[in-house]
Amino acid sequence: MKALDRKLLRDLRLMWSQALTIALVVASGIGGFITSLSAVDSLAQARDDFYAQGRFADVFASLKRAPNALVAQLRELPGVADVQPSTEFGVRVDLPGLSDPIVGQLIGIDPLNGMRMNRVSVRLGGGLPRDAASDGSIPALVSEAFATAHGLRPGARIGALINGRRRTLVMVGTALSPEYIFAGLWGMPDQRSFGVFWVDRRVLDAAYDMEGAFNHVAIKLAPQAEERAVIDAVTERLTRYGAQQAIGREHQSSHLMLDNEIKEQRVLGTVLPTIFLGVAAFLLNVVVSRLVATQREQIAAMKALGYANRAMAAHYLKLVILIVGVGFLLGVGLGKVLGTLLTGLYADFFRFPRFEHHIAPELLAIGLSLTLGTAVLGTLNTIAATVRLAPAEAMRPPAPGRYRRTLLERLGVRGIAPALRMILRNIERQPWRTGLSIAGMAAAVAIVVLGNFFRDAIEVIVDRQFNLSLRSDVTVWAADPLTDSARLELARLPGVTAVESTRFVNVNLVNGPRRERTLIRGYPAAPQLYRIIDADARETRPDGVGLVLTDRLADKLALRPGDRVRVEVLEGRGRVFEAVVDKTVQEMMGLNAYMERRALNRALGEDDVSTGFVLGLERGSEARLLDATRGLPRVAGAFSKASMLRNMQELSARNIRIMSTIMTAFAAVIAVGVVYNNARIALAERSWELASLRVLGFTRAEVSGLLLGELGLAIAVAIPLGMVLGWTLVHGVAGLLASDQFFFPVLIRPRTYGWAALAVLAAAGASALVVRRRIDRLDMVSALKTRE
Repeated sequence: MKALDRKLLRDLRLMWSQALTIALVVASGIGGFITSLSAVDSLAQARDDFYAQGRFADVFASLKRAPNALVAQLRELPGVADVQPSTEFGVRVDLPGLSDPIVGQLIGIDPLNGMRMNRVSVRLGGGLPRDAASDGSIPALVSEAFATAHGLRPGARIGALINGRRRTLVMVGTALSPEYIFAGLWGMPDQRSFGVFWVDRRVLDAAYDMEGAFNHVAIKLAPQAEERAVIDAVTERLTRYGAQQAIGREHQSSHLMLDNEIKEQRVLGTVLPTIFLGVAAFLLNVVVSRLVATQREQIAAMKALGYANRAMAAHYLKLVILIVGVGFLLGVGLGKVLGTLLTGLYADFFRFPRFEHHIAPELLAIGLSLTLGTAVLGTLNTIAATVRLAPAEAMRPPAPGRYRRTLLERLGVRGIAPALRMILRNIERQPWRTGLSIAGMAAAVAIVVLGNFFRDAIEVIVDRQFNLSLRSDVTVWAADPLTDSARLELARLPGVTAVESTRFVNVNLVNGPRRERTLIRGYPAAPQLYRIIDADARETRPDGVGLVLTDRLADKLALRPGDRVRVEVLEGRGRVFEAVVDKTVQEMMGLNAYMERRALNRALGEDDVSTGFVLGLERGSEARLLDATRGLPRVAGAFSKASMLRNMQELSARNIRIMSTIMTAFAAVIAVGVVYNNARIALAERSWELASLRVLGFTRAEVSGLLLGELGLAIAVAIPLGMVLGWTLVHGVAGLLASDQFFFPVLIRPRTYGWAALAVLAAAGASALVVRRRIDRLDMVSALKTRE
């Protein structure tokens, strides 16, 4: 072994605790990087594999009823490779002993020829369902998430209201489909209130009198086909059959949720590692600078003995690479563990036949490059200074520090205690080190704030959406518009205290070349049960004759209040009208448009009709009300706010708790790394001074106070600075995460700031205690031996 390598191992042995803390900071950064991006890669890989295996369609369209003969015409359209018609219907479902409302999606499949697109993958059971049984029950495959949530096994009997008749579905197995990787109501992760049921298409067609017809079509595009042209052509052909506008894959609800999740994790996998590796670069700079300063004589002697500058630079670079190399290996292990955990959490929301965590080799290569870049960036100046150091210069001790009156003293402040004066002078003598130490601890505070911000944001969203906006208890809707007199019928049901009517219409909003598909929600002029609430909890009322648009939708269409917009109705006769934009509102979910219900009906040329009703109930009457609505054939579905909120929080609360814990642990690593390394370096630099004070009669507590007081002042500055940095970081991340479907409100609760401060104080306090023990065991005789 070469002499320089033996020296390297000896240096590492002497500074093992400092090297370990730096390695842990590097491990946190690389671990966060690999966790987020490997989980995203695994999610994307599982999606792509399932799409290929299930031949996921490219274009989708729903309609009222069209003859099967139309399929041949659709196949002849330019750019179309294949067309698959089907019948699908939304139904009300009930399970024995469960009063919560459940919405089911019945999908007819051909048990003989199977499916060419959106193929069903049977997970449990014996294949595709066949004809109805002799007792009239209908065999069905059940979506895996729904069956798991309710503990259903093959043979389970499920009630369903099919075309006004109560029928029984018999579960023959569970299944997955690329169309329903994410399944929930209105984008909510509610797997208990929504299920997909695949049945024999012949049985479904007979139940709805759809023999020889279809109401849903999936289309596969030919290579090099232009999607927009195909969508327009398909929409034109299907409009006379009551079709809404066809949509591409990017607007399909399940695919849209997957894409949003992948985008969010890529943002987090980029932002957090940048902070950790920046702190690691600072710590490496401080530690290696101190090591070089204490080894000036050794450097001079080795250069005098003939060691070249290149050998000396390589020696210290090798030291740094070993430290960050350990951090990289720990980070890879941490990334594997946390990535597997994150993949498991994804599996609760996104269902695939095969979903395993893997780390791509190129991700490891990028992580290694980042690690080496951190090492070089953090120590380049120090290593360059070592190379430039002449042997004769290195033999002389470094010039003593230049002390002067502190800034407070120069400003005329009197009465500063001697101990505090010494602390302030030492801080001012090393402004860069102090500033970077404060920045490192502030970054730790900011990371805790970011990690717990998501809990605050979810609470705000739930409060705005479920308490301030949706103040009703139950929502019911019809498959087709009903005269508003149905509201009076609902008002007579048991426990109902208030009813409001709504009218929802699918439309395209067009402004010049800009076009956006959305839903116009028709509300009363002064709604009480379903209100428009913005991100600041202010109510906006649709009390004019025009539209109220969310600000993101208005921006995409380049519209402002007072502008006119073309409205293309995607239902029924395909009417077109113009409307004025009355107001804009900043909402958190979706690209929404609102209009006063009666004004909307007039614009559509319709009578006083509604498609949905929101109900306020007496306490404890929800079960009776839901049971009563099952006897109303025109009610297509019902939704309970309480059950959806309960089901959603069951999943989200656990995930947020896990994320908060991981972020807090990462922040503690940063705090320990910064505080411990600075304290150890300060102790090494000032051991002679501290020993002298002990000889002069200072107690251990007083001596410790001089050293740890600097850290205490740095932490006192870092905590409020970190809160500001956290607020800025949250705003930046929220902006990067914003999408058409979701906008995180930036509201950080006081408890989040308090928890961030406590977490960093605890980590810093633990580090300070370790250093305090070293101060107490300071060997004064050795410390007082100097060359001077």
